Amino acid sequence: MEKVKLDVERCKGCYLCIENCKVGAISLSSYTNGKGVVTVQVDQDKCVQCGSCYTMCPDLVFEIL
Repeated sequence: MEKVKLDVERCKGCYLCIENCKVGAISLSSYTNGKGVVTVQVDQDKCVQCGSCYTMCPDLVFEIL
């Protein structure tokens, strides 16, 4: 079941989400968005829906479900 939804086209590559994910559920993906940024991905099995990615992201990439 999906716990977090991503709008990776909004990602600008600051990677604050990766730095602040305490369970290591966020990592770089192999996808490059329209801005030329290598985006992130969420391991839905590791995610605990704490919301730190949502809070830290200045570009509203994350939606906690």
